[in-house]
Amino acid sequence: MPPQPPSAASRDEPVIRDRGDACPGALRLHAADDGFLARIRIPGGMLDADAALLLADAADRLGDGHIDLTSRGNAQLRGLGAGCGGELQSVLVRAGLLPAPTHERVRNIVASPLTGLDRRGLPDVAPWVAELDRLLCASAAAAGLSGRFLFALDDGRGDVTSLDADVNLAAREGDGGRALLWTAGQADALLVAAADAPRAALTAAGYFLDAAREAGTRAWRVSELPAGHALDAGELGNRLARAGIPATAARRSVAPRGPAAPEPGVVEGPDGSAALSVLAPLGRLTTPQWRLLAGLTSRMRLTPWRGIVIPGLSPGTAADPDAPHTVRGAATVRGAATVRDARTVRDALSALADAGLVTRPDDPWRSVTACTGRPGCAKSRADVRADARALLALPVPPAAGPPLPVHWSGCERRCGHPRGTAWVDLVATPAGYDLTAPGAAPRHGLTPRELPAALAAVHRTTSHDAAKK
Repeated sequence: MPPQPPSAASRDEPVIRDRGDACPGALRLHAADDGFLARIRIPGGMLDADAALLLADAADRLGDGHIDLTSRGNAQLRGLGAGCGGELQSVLVRAGLLPAPTHERVRNIVASPLTGLDRRGLPDVAPWVAELDRLLCASAAAAGLSGRFLFALDDGRGDVTSLDADVNLAAREGDGGRALLWTAGQADALLVAAADAPRAALTAAGYFLDAAREAGTRAWRVSELPAGHALDAGELGNRLARAGIPATAARRSVAPRGPAAPEPGVVEGPDGSAALSVLAPLGRLTTPQWRLLAGLTSRMRLTPWRGIVIPGLSPGTAADPDAPHTVRGAATVRGAATVRDARTVRDALSALADAGLVTRPDDPWRSVTACTGRPGCAKSRADVRADARALLALPVPPAAGPPLPVHWSGCERRCGHPRGTAWVDLVATPAGYDLTAPGAAPRHGLTPRELPAALAAVHRTTSHDAAKK
């Protein structure tokens, strides 16, 4: 199994922080080798198309003409100039993406991307996103949360509660409008009314801030609290009661039901509408690709798996010029005219594939992730994205089953690594790439030319093991 990255701290080894976190934000820019980086928090990944188009304009005018998606459903601009902060802030205010400058880095909320959009019949937690964001921005104490503290709002399918969030809310299907609440590391949960869920999540975050202050370790996340200050479900229940939120103890029963990430393709809705689900190769889009997506409808959802869901399409008139969901604005990518003339959702999906986005579950890009690598990161030892593209350009032999996801890292920090352990880990070292994978012997110092054969061997091993099971 790949070694756990440094962020997977053990509570037996408490993390002592001697400073606040340096996580970048929209106002706190990060200096990278390719210019400055801005990370724009988009709670729940839910973004209006007009705001998305303003982001694209900023990426073209101030940055490198790309928009990166993060593992928390946020957006990043790279290649920014040192003096662009004031202009970027003005754009974000106009876009409604900077409602509280003092809190902009703490708006870390992931939500089930397909909530309310598919035919699963699960509760729609989208209203929780807006309410929790409002409460966070209105709370003076919440400004003390680190830029890494994470809330997960799950509609019961178990997708975002698999992301190791600090505070988790999960809707209870068919349970009269109730929700489960728990914090990282807690074996038990508390059952609260769905109407109280956002306020309960903020109360849990306040409990963490108090515990971190008492511990004196300046912990950034719940998992970093020392054992003597670990959060307790009973005490959280007492705090909820004092806040006027009734809660009862309950068993945690939310587990992923199938793949966490939405499958690329068409998502059929409960009311006859449809949505499109696509992925961005290596989580990076050109601004023409971004504008193409934003032009399909009035809103979009960014996923924690570096994908985009476009909801609210009419199956018969996805981009009919006479329909309300017309494509807005010019787009200069291959396939744009096809989208503009499309009469069905599937036509639009085909045009997005022509534009270079992942639209099929069997696309090999679906199982590849990477950190920034060179030239953007000074710590990286390789241009991992270029190496990944070169490998995927090679012919792929038929396989017995789907390959394990592969994560390319420019150094041992493994930024952007997938959750869990069922992936192939490629880490650049001064001697070449080190490869680790479940059930396979580690290999060290592999050159890019040796990687195809090494990955094929891992795939054969995992496919054989899966067949035996």
